[in-house]
Amino acid sequence: MDTTELLKRVRRIELKTKGLSKQIFSGEYHSAFKGRGMSFSEVRDYQYGDDVRNIDWNVTARSGSPHVKVFEEERELTVILLVDVSRSSFFGTANQFKNEFMTELAAVISFSAANNNDKVGLILFSDKVEKYIPPKKGKSHILRIIRELINYEATSSGTEIGVALEYLNNVIKKRAICFLLSDFLSSNYENPLRIASRRHDVIGMLVNDPAEMELPNVGLMRVKDAETLEDRIIDTSSKKLRSKYKDWYEGHFTYFKNTFYKSGADIIHLKTNESYVNHLINFFKKRSR
Repeated sequence: MDTTELLKRVRRIELKTKGLSKQIFSGEYHSAFKGRGMSFSEVRDYQYGDDVRNIDWNVTARSGSPHVKVFEEERELTVILLVDVSRSSFFGTANQFKNEFMTELAAVISFSAANNNDKVGLILFSDKVEKYIPPKKGKSHILRIIRELINYEATSSGTEIGVALEYLNNVIKKRAICFLLSDFLSSNYENPLRIASRRHDVIGMLVNDPAEMELPNVGLMRVKDAETLEDRIIDTSSKKLRSKYKDWYEGHFTYFKNTFYKSGADIIHLKTNESYVNHLINFFKKRSR
């Protein structure tokens, strides 16, 4: 993609997602993800209704009138986006390809975090870690993340979620909010996910296309595996084949749900033919309770 087209696409995504993050998600995001704790802010005169446990007895003794300590939330957080850039993400039969959908999701989350003065980092992965951008603040940093999401070409084709989580566990030492965006057509990641969930606040965001869920009955069909590049002709009129494919897909979906629930991590299921706006709002509200 040439520079001019890349900048145009970055600008389009910026305009759409930055507006959403300001108008809709900023307050919800702030409520959903709390700071690391409370820090001392100031001492002021005691007022009716103040918690007596916050009385500063030293200042009270010196001044001769009751004073209380005021605390405020330590707001600054670190957000890490782990985004699947394997070939299976370059698929779509609805409004967008999965990778385009994930790019918008990542941009909305990034701008919401930026509006709250939080740091944002990025891990792009396939069956290996493709690129790591350390967490930073600022609009120019968010735009760099969006450029990478739009323009990055993976050097490998497979999907290994466990590899991305192991990298996260090794690189990010302080607690972070970690959004893992993928179609989750992978398995054997329960151990690194369990470790990551102990250290961080992990949210799995499964993005799929409705056409992936089951094969249509349209007779002979030429198909290509996006990750192995295997090309073959299949007979979709075969009920046994369609059933086998559906079982394969549902097996991955069930593994995803069970593995995340067991680890104590949250999940969001999103489809490319549906708006992600209401799903995110509902998720943030649920987290705020």
